[in-house]
Amino acid sequence: MTPLTRQPDPRPHLRRGPQPDPERGAAVAATDRAHVFHSWSAQELITPLAVAGADGSYFWDYEGNRYLDLTSGLVYTNIGYQHPKVVAAIQEQAASLATFAPAFAIEARSEAARLIAERTPGDLDKIFFTNGGAEAVENATRMARLHTGRPKVLSAYRSYHGATAAAINLTGDPRRWPSDSGSAGVVHFWAPFLYRSPFYSENETQECERALTHLEDTIAFEGPATIAAVILETVPGTAGIMPPPPGYLAGVRELCDRHGIVLVLDEVMAGFGRTGKWFAVDHYDGVVPDLLTFAKGVNSGYVPLGGVAISGAIAETFARRPYPGGLTYSGHPLACAAAVATINVMEDEGVVENAARIGAEVVGPGLRELAERHPSVGEVRGLGMFWALELVRDRETREPLVPYNATGEANAPMAAFAAAAKANGVWPFVNMNRTHVVPACTVTESEAKAGLAALDRALDAADAHTA
Repeated sequence: MTPLTRQPDPRPHLRRGPQPDPERGAAVAATDRAHVFHSWSAQELITPLAVAGADGSYFWDYEGNRYLDLTSGLVYTNIGYQHPKVVAAIQEQAASLATFAPAFAIEARSEAARLIAERTPGDLDKIFFTNGGAEAVENATRMARLHTGRPKVLSAYRSYHGATAAAINLTGDPRRWPSDSGSAGVVHFWAPFLYRSPFYSENETQECERALTHLEDTIAFEGPATIAAVILETVPGTAGIMPPPPGYLAGVRELCDRHGIVLVLDEVMAGFGRTGKWFAVDHYDGVVPDLLTFAKGVNSGYVPLGGVAISGAIAETFARRPYPGGLTYSGHPLACAAAVATINVMEDEGVVENAARIGAEVVGPGLRELAERHPSVGEVRGLGMFWALELVRDRETREPLVPYNATGEANAPMAAFAAAAKANGVWPFVNMNRTHVVPACTVTESEAKAGLAALDRALDAADAHTA
């Protein structure tokens, strides 16, 4: 890779999209303020940007300011915005059969299931469709409990599994706290994370061994016969993009096999090309979960869709016993048509390969180069189009740039970084003391380098708060 050299601010956000229309933008913002209740927010403390349009890796506002989207929406527009083949597939499906109940065999639904099953590992050949990732997790844990007849599910701290009742209790970050029932049959444990190791490990081998010992002890003390499932994000996403060390997932698989526990891998964020493989588990040879949840990238979020890929053994449990679960819009024709088109586009246009190449040759090396220059960058980690920068006050002590779950003035350094990123024409994904670099898997080399250059300038704002 050509070394990244610092350039004067080219003001990429002033490259115009369609004709600006500030008056219309003000009307959109006012109506939003009056009637839309936003997720995860104190409503009077936010000012959502009024978005006029998007294309590929970019979106723009009604002022005409264009942003390189380093968030992929919420890490789901894997093929970018407004891909013409997917848009056309949705239009064609709407013209022929816009909707139909889930109890029937519909071409788009059947074909989407076939294409997904062809790409999942092992014998995960049955697909249960949901409307999104949280519902996929809800149904996966329900299947595991019914299959085993056991009540408990083990989930990692530093995880996110969704905002519905079971999924939020499985989540291992502060978003769980207000809704934690304390009686949901969920037990949390520490998964490996060498940079902030709870096991005082000095290298990945130690971290893997100690994390597996910790999980084995947790299973022993909780009672193996009470545990239905262990659920893990194959590569944790919102919690910090922490690829597990070699051997960890294989070790978890062995523990589950030993005790008759179902292994659920959550690939809602990491699946469908995000890590440079169809599924993140493909990086870990020989590991096959019993259930795999997906959403987001399956159709780049063009129409809501998620699901559970089910192993033969668990599918057999419900061969002659009704599965007590379902959704009105399970396998909605428009969503499935979008999935069929998305998967075909990814195959035909080499999108998964592009994510792997740009990640390995441009984004990864570029971020590591930024880390050498900016004292606020404590660690760079990731793969494919799935990267995180751990921002710190002090590299030696690894003190986070802001405290855990910081808000208000305590979060000011991260807020300053985010503002600087936007001022330089990129829309950042910021969570706690991290910024994630997760552009579309279709991002070009020139777009990736422009994003890196903008982050280079924005990190000056974080550096101002270092020791």
